[in-house]
Amino acid sequence: MSPFLRARPRRNRKSEVVRSFHRETHLGPEHFIYPLFLHEEGDAAIPIASMPGCMRHTLDSLQAEVEAARGVGVNAVVLFPKVPDERKTPGAEECYDDSALIPRAIRRLKEKWPDLCVVTDVALDPYSSMGHDGLVAEDGRILNDETVEVLCKQALSQARAGADIIAPSDMMDGRVAAIRDALDGDGFTEVSILSYTAKYASAFYGPFRDALDSAPRGGDKKTYQMDPANSREALREVEADEAEGADMLMVKPAGPYLDVIRLVREATTLPVAAYQVSGEYAMLKAASERGWLDEKRVALEALTAIRRAGADVILSYYARQVGEWLA
Repeated sequence: MSPFLRARPRRNRKSEVVRSFHRETHLGPEHFIYPLFLHEEGDAAIPIASMPGCMRHTLDSLQAEVEAARGVGVNAVVLFPKVPDERKTPGAEECYDDSALIPRAIRRLKEKWPDLCVVTDVALDPYSSMGHDGLVAEDGRILNDETVEVLCKQALSQARAGADIIAPSDMMDGRVAAIRDALDGDGFTEVSILSYTAKYASAFYGPFRDALDSAPRGGDKKTYQMDPANSREALREVEADEAEGADMLMVKPAGPYLDVIRLVREATTLPVAAYQVSGEYAMLKAASERGWLDEKRVALEALTAIRRAGADVILSYYARQVGEWLA
C-alpha cells in the first residue's frame, strides 16, 4: 500500500463525535440579527408574498415575533418600515419624526426588553417619494452632503428612542463620521455604528423592495452602491469607515459575495457583519417549497458558509428558524 495512506484524513470524519472535535465554524442563534418589517395599514400582520414566512408586522405582532425569537436565543433585531405613500416626500422628513413608526417601535421594544439589542436602518429610501437612499436633485443626481445632514437627524431620532446600534445603509460618502459626531454631540457616545461598508448595487434586493414598496421611482442606485464586479474597492470603503469611527462593518449581499467578506475580514480587526438578503432567502424558500432542496440543510449550509468566510454576525430572515432548528 502507498506510504501516503498512513495519513488518512477520513479517520477524522468517521463519526459525528470525531467530526465535532475539529469543526472549524460554529453557527448559533447568537450570531444573528433578525430583520423585521413594520406597517401601519391595519390591525393585523400582512404576509409578504415574495418572502414566504416573513410579515409586515403591526406593533403588537412585532412584540409577539420578537418574543418568539428571543425564546430560541435570537436577541438582536433590525427594523424596517413600510411608509404609506401619502407620507413619503422628496425630503424624507418622516425619517426623523420622533413620533413615526420606527421610534415608537423602538420605545415599545426597549420598554419590554431593555436587554434586547435594537438595530436601526439609516437611509431615506423607505421615506422618500423618489425611492432613493439619498436626496435627489432636479437633474436626477443623488446629493451626497445634503443627504448626510438628513441622515444625522434620522440617527439622532432613533438614538433618542433607544436604539443600541445605528446602521447607515445609504452608501453616502462621509456619513459615518458625520453620524458619529452627531451622536457624540448629543451625548449618545454608547450608541454603536454598524456601517453598510460594502453594499453592492445588487439584483438580489427585489423582494425587500417589494416588502417596503421602496424601489427607485427613477434611475438606479449605481452611482452610490458598489459595482458587483469589484472587490478591491471594498477595501477602500473599509479604510474610510474605520477612520470615521465605525464600530462594525457590513458586506451586503452575503452569499454571492463570500470573497468580499473574506477580504474585509482580513483587512480589519473590527467585527464583520454580512446580510443574507431577501433574494437569497426567497430563492432557498422557493426551491424548498417545490421539493427541489431540503430547506433546513441548505439554509444552514448557506449560513455556515457566510460564517466560514469571516462574518461574525449575519442579518438573515432565517434567524428565528435557525434558532428553532438548533434548539
